[in-house]
Amino acid sequence: MTTQNLLVELFVEELPPKALQKLGDAFATVLGDQLKSQGLASAASVVTPFASPRRLAAHVTAVADKAADKAVQQKLMPVTVGLDKDGNATPALLKKLQALGADVSNPAAAVAALKRAQDGKAEALFYDSVVPGATLQAGLQKALDEAIAKLPIPKVMSYQLETDCELPGWTSVNFVRPAHGLVALHGSTVVPVKALGLTAANSTQGHRFEAAVSPVVLKDADSYAATLQKDGAVIASFAERKAEIARQLAAAAAKVGNGARPIEDEALLDEVTALVERPNVVICQFEEQFLGVPQECLILTMKANQKYFPLLDAAGKLTNKFLVVSNISPEDTSFVTGGNERVVRPRLADAKFFFDQDRKKTLASRVEGLSKVVYHNKLGTQGERVERVRSIAKAIASQLGDAQLVADADQAALLAKTDLVTDMVGEFPELQGIMGGYYALNDGLGETVANAIEDHYKPRFAGDALPRNTVGVVVALADKLETLVGMFGIGNLPTGDRDPFALRRHALGVIRMLVEKNLRLDIKDLVGAAMQAFDEALFAGSNDDRLVALFAFFNDRLSGYLREAGASIQEVMAVTESSLAWSDMPTALAAVRAFAALPEAPALAAANKRVGNILKKAEVEGPVDAHVNPALLQEQAEKDLFAALQRFVPEANAQFDAGDYTASLQTLAVLRAPVDAFFDDVMVNAEQMDVRMNRLGLLKSLHEAMNRVADLSRLAA
Repeated sequence: MTTQNLLVELFVEELPPKALQKLGDAFATVLGDQLKSQGLASAASVVTPFASPRRLAAHVTAVADKAADKAVQQKLMPVTVGLDKDGNATPALLKKLQALGADVSNPAAAVAALKRAQDGKAEALFYDSVVPGATLQAGLQKALDEAIAKLPIPKVMSYQLETDCELPGWTSVNFVRPAHGLVALHGSTVVPVKALGLTAANSTQGHRFEAAVSPVVLKDADSYAATLQKDGAVIASFAERKAEIARQLAAAAAKVGNGARPIEDEALLDEVTALVERPNVVICQFEEQFLGVPQECLILTMKANQKYFPLLDAAGKLTNKFLVVSNISPEDTSFVTGGNERVVRPRLADAKFFFDQDRKKTLASRVEGLSKVVYHNKLGTQGERVERVRSIAKAIASQLGDAQLVADADQAALLAKTDLVTDMVGEFPELQGIMGGYYALNDGLGETVANAIEDHYKPRFAGDALPRNTVGVVVALADKLETLVGMFGIGNLPTGDRDPFALRRHALGVIRMLVEKNLRLDIKDLVGAAMQAFDEALFAGSNDDRLVALFAFFNDRLSGYLREAGASIQEVMAVTESSLAWSDMPTALAAVRAFAALPEAPALAAANKRVGNILKKAEVEGPVDAHVNPALLQEQAEKDLFAALQRFVPEANAQFDAGDYTASLQTLAVLRAPVDAFFDDVMVNAEQMDVRMNRLGLLKSLHEAMNRVADLSRLAA
């Protein structure tokens, strides 16, 4: 058995660029895993993926030409079934052995070769055999078939291939794109596997226009990337091609000077990497008159429509220069430059036209048009939605500020969706909110309202900035709460990975604003305000269950948000089950984590859990009052606990009221000794009812003091 490196390549027509990297990684991963599972490659074998616009390939190190034979022991049947009373093979056993390929010409010898072993309560017969290891051709064929079958293909194409047989005809093939070549090299030897109507060879095709030779003949598996780059003018590695594009973009920006830098967009860089085989970055420009259009419009049209990299100056402002990643490298690049400049000009002219036309009408004049835009067939139009958002925004603003905040929030909420009926947003939906901010400034509404209109969609994604001002926060909260309450009200809940209305993102946005803006607003009050904005019938009857589901949904997002700080699930549950405002929970979580590190924490958490259980049972018969009559204290341990509560709880409460939750919990840690003594020496359920209720009142006082910051019983093991 010898090992050599293996190279497999599928040469196809241009693959979908947004899926290329995923396709390349999946092809290589499945191929390598299959070879390893068959024993043709080891765990130490290195799998390297290659992916270019017209090829998927994988290089696997140390692949054997034949897998090692494998000893296999197979259970046949219970002894009582396989052997008769004289120990001879039964017909059932002989038939089973024959099916496995064993020699049954001498039944006695066949039985003697079997092993007997206990299998549960019964004794069974076992057959030892050696399974020949897979040959490379058979194993690679299986691996290749599996790799192709498991490709995450966004959309399958069906095409026809002429049959390779004596009778002429055509066969239908289904794949992501028509395939035209297959390479399989084990060292320098071609492995004659087949796929998609193709038989493996040792040659492929290079760049459509710049390959030095055609076809490109590969000497061996290890020379694949170098030969393809030298003779085929193709950088086969996705990662290397991406790095080369990034290097050329930076060099071109430096050549422009004045601190110019290409816009950072990882998704665009990946897409362009998937569009070119050998990148060549050129510098282009457009007329400065277009810079009067909001830069977001120009950037979006260059990125989305043309896959260009706009150049920003040192201050982050758009310049009139942009970078193009070409797939050809002519000596004279003027044709490439001129062609791209001609192509982008009408795109920018369209953006300027939309911007100029939109500014001829005020946002206020567009409000009526929202009544003609359907939001959801069960929730009405965008106009009706705007009225609900206004109602919620006014309720929130009245809790946070004065009449001016209420007025500004109401105006921003009224106009926040009006840019949906502008020409610019109709062409570029990604600019909703952004264009509303520009048009609000054009209407003379001031930065406060304009920024709120732009920011009310924030945070748009994980890690996105929050609204810049309080008006923006109010409208953003109102908008997200309206969406969440409305969608849960009609039962349109996210399931699995399906969340078409981005409800998870909306819930996390609400949490982030309450916490990071330190807003002491109760989520139940906020949801209540949102409910009042809807028709009462929406929340009648069984929809109470949907509100329970909404609060559970919020709690799940809150737990995930808090756990990002590295806290355990027990610590997070301790905090989220308290009565604290969400804005206080990160501070409380830090306090709980500090408390959990104290030596007294385990005993106090266990005692807290015990106290909770005692009170829960006692309160079945009636509420327990957190009141203690010192005259009814009989045992020294309960007197000591009462004295400790009298001494330390006021200090802990003062620290709690000052927001120093860590100090509050650490002050209460001194209660460990009197609490332990109480449970060792005092019987809570005394026969005298007044003594029993007094002791329960003492425990109730302890429980309330210990659980102001968090439910410490959650920390109990």
